[in-house]
Amino acid sequence: MSFLKKLFYPIVFIQNNFKAVVLVLILFFVFAVVSSQNVQPPNLYRIDLYGEIFSADRFLEQVEAAKADHIRGVLLVVDSPGGGVAPSVEMMMAIRDLSRKKPVIAYASGVMASGSYYASAWADEIVANPGGLIGSIGVVMQGVNFEKLLDALGVKIQVIKAGEYKEAGAFYRDPTPAEKAQLESVIKDVYSTFVADVAEARGLDIEKASAFANGRIFTPKQALAVGLIDHLGGVDLAKERLIQKAQVEKPIWNEKTDIEKLIEAALGEAKNALSALLTRELKAKLEF
Repeated sequence: MSFLKKLFYPIVFIQNNFKAVVLVLILFFVFAVVSSQNVQPPNLYRIDLYGEIFSADRFLEQVEAAKADHIRGVLLVVDSPGGGVAPSVEMMMAIRDLSRKKPVIAYASGVMASGSYYASAWADEIVANPGGLIGSIGVVMQGVNFEKLLDALGVKIQVIKAGEYKEAGAFYRDPTPAEKAQLESVIKDVYSTFVADVAEARGLDIEKASAFANGRIFTPKQALAVGLIDHLGGVDLAKERLIQKAQVEKPIWNEKTDIEKLIEAALGEAKNALSALLTRELKAKLEF
């Protein structure tokens, strides 16, 4: 009997301490992965700019990380239609300053237009996927006039203001001629700054800005002809150009480690589980 107890003791122990055993196994796996990671720091850094630009915060954090002494060059991968003027300008200035310290190669993996092109303009070189879209150098201000809808609903807007142009762009009426002229002056000023920055960054003749900065979208081949990009090719070409510029013999990228991927996956699963739990709780509260 004593022999059987000893024989099955491991199984009984696992049953009685299942959570603790699982935790130990996870920790063992984590430390095993960590010990197998390459401890050599990266010498090349990749920054991704994807989707519409609403904020520059995360982008600026990545640029700051790329300033580390052990980073020899930066690859900026872009697939974005642009977005807000202010964050796009922040990004542009960050890349301009970074490119003065180390090589920066921008790669248009899809769309590099408007604000995202602005952000990329100061890269040492721009490589574009031949199937992408480049340019759209222009500025637009949009609004909606709900005047007829408000009238139909019987809604009257009351306004008390100080300053002739304080109400410019109101959603409940068309702008007056003076307001429209003032808004157009703002747009033109922002546009002229955009064009001047692109021309300086790319070494283009600002007197011929209509050829590259009239709001048009270009195919990469067309963009190459007007000087908005430097090469047609894929991400491998962009990496190759950066490696050459940075004079790196053994490129090591800032790719996510296995442990980072594991933690990211675990956090994703936890987030999904929490979301499902909250959804069930909400449904339970709403049911009769």
